Amino acid sequence: MIKTMDQAERDAALRVADLMAAAARTAPKGSGKDKVITIILTGEDKAALVKEMHQAATEYKEDFIERDAFNVESSHCVVLIGVTSQPFGLANCKMCGFENCAEMKKAGANCAFNITDLGIAVGSAVSVAADHRIDNRVMYSAGRGAVRMGIFPEDVRVCCGIPLYTGSKSIFFDRGPGSVLL
Repeated sequence: MIKTMDQAERDAALRVADLMAAAARTAPKGSGKDKVITIILTGEDKAALVKEMHQAATEYKEDFIERDAFNVESSHCVVLIGVTSQPFGLANCKMCGFENCAEMKKAGANCAFNITDLGIAVGSAVSVAADHRIDNRVMYSAGRGAVRMGIFPEDVRVCCGIPLYTGSKSIFFDRGPGSVLL
């Protein structure tokens, strides 16, 4: 069997995506409660995300979302990491800016612990990609597109997308807010 460089690079990116999902799951959590959900998109599912990102770019009038959509399209896969919106139920925390969890939930806000756990999970995941020399970029825009599509359970309102790419030069850098990768 002959395996081309392109095939090997794609396979490597997908193996690393699996490792990233594991790293996100095992990342430290604020209370040891796992509220992190990870999904990996390739093929037609990734194409559907790209389409949703293009629609969001037009709707929100944000050039950076359009630029990011082209980056996701050029990537081997995208790792999505979201967090469920379940407050801890603490009476005196106030880290979210509300008096208590009931007030936070009523306002439709996000628990500070959950958002912090998401950040730690994303950091753990991208460190795996970096350790394996796979180019990546944390994207609000890809996460927002995934939430808009309903990929996650409805109690996931916050998500980050991390596309993975291999090539002689990273597609995720040297790009201005209005630049578009063709």
